[in-house]
Amino acid sequence: MRIIRAADCLSMPWKNGGGTTTEIAVAPEGASLGDFDWRISMAHVGQDGPFSSFPGIDRTLSVLTGAGITLAFGDGERIRLDRTSAPYPFAADRAVDGLLVDGAIDDLNVMSRRGRWRHRVERLSSAGALTASEGLLVLVARKGDWLVNGAALPAGDSAVIDAPGRVELPARGDAVELYAVWLTSA
Repeated sequence: MRIIRAADCLSMPWKNGGGTTTEIAVAPEGASLGDFDWRISMAHVGQDGPFSSFPGIDRTLSVLTGAGITLAFGDGERIRLDRTSAPYPFAADRAVDGLLVDGAIDDLNVMSRRGRWRHRVERLSSAGALTASEGLLVLVARKGDWLVNGAALPAGDSAVIDAPGRVELPARGDAVELYAVWLTSA
């Protein structure tokens, strides 16, 4: 298991230059925005605008803070996401504009290269256990104090676990939240 401290995460401009993102983890390590196999990041969205296009990439978006965002796809589909919405998967090469509901948001982005990796994202709001028999499990702690295989995982930090099997996740705090990302090779 590898712990990633929030203070060690790299911030960079969006691919389209419209904002900034904080990279939590990427494979292969050190990959650029054009050649990653998978990437997990958080972004601050302060204004309406187009999402960066990532050809051949699948994306899942989760709203972490703020009132929400409406995804206005080029084909006319509109999806409104807020803090209570389930993580929303879509093709990252689909034309889409983000329209803020009522002010800025922070979001969690998980992206994987189609044909090489698949991903699934789940939000947990209570202690429990997870199972992953293959690939990687990445845990992103948002609220509360979590324990992962005996290691402390405070809010803001993340853990990458290789083919973990069953992972017990005790948590402390009145309000706890953690995002679990399963990554498997295609």
